[in-house]
Amino acid sequence: MSAVSEQQDTSPAEPRKGLSPRKKQRISRAIQYAVLVVILVVLAALADWGAIRESFFNLHVAREGLPDLFTVALRNTVIYTVSGFVLGFVLGLVLALMRLSSVAPYRWVSAIYIEIFRGLPMLLIFLLIGSLPLAFPGFELPGGVYGSAALGLGVVSAAYMAENFRAGIQAVPKGQMEAARSLGMPHMRAMVSIIIPQAIRIVLPPLTNQLVSLLKDSSLVLILGVTAAQVELAKFGNDQASTHANPTPILATGLTYLLITIPLGYVARRLEARQGGGR
Repeated sequence: MSAVSEQQDTSPAEPRKGLSPRKKQRISRAIQYAVLVVILVVLAALADWGAIRESFFNLHVAREGLPDLFTVALRNTVIYTVSGFVLGFVLGLVLALMRLSSVAPYRWVSAIYIEIFRGLPMLLIFLLIGSLPLAFPGFELPGGVYGSAALGLGVVSAAYMAENFRAGIQAVPKGQMEAARSLGMPHMRAMVSIIIPQAIRIVLPPLTNQLVSLLKDSSLVLILGVTAAQVELAKFGNDQASTHANPTPILATGLTYLLITIPLGYVARRLEARQGGGR
């Protein structure tokens, strides 16, 4: 019996049949790369590069839009976005405090506001704001188009920011408030001095994403009927494309949006990573 076992142990090992999972994974990845390369080569071969360059990368048409692309369109876009963000920040913080209030009517009002303005499209909000002079003859919002744009962007972003602030406030350990109250600090002062600053730091990443979203939504300001001096990037690009019968200005405005949104997205990811590492 022992002699048979020794004979089996000393026999050469048989080679494994089939491919290992690791090798299968490499082959699958290589096939995916090959398919992607084939698709790109086919698209490159079928494309009319001369027509693409003339339509989307026409430098002569692009230069025609300068410097108004930056001095007028980009400036107005930033004004609309920042003013809407500031209004949304303040109103959102108030709504969050109302949502956390011990007084039931405050909570109801805040909840109704949030549900309504989170559910309505931004386009519809701008249409309603643009219709205010029809419903209230003689009524004009302060700031004209700039005030209307800030109001439209602000009231909608406030609904989203309120939920962010509420989550941030609830994420602050309750011991922070208890410690402040034990030192004799009034509730409101403890909220303003201790709780809210920590909550804002917690929700900085979603607030940054909200700023990016507002920047894109500012393109709907054209609904309000802007003049040449009030155009934002999307309206400016569309007007320039119509004037020159060439879509190059639209591509230029798209790249200008990316000049702002990509760094903001990077900042948001860095803030999220820093907060994730701190936990």
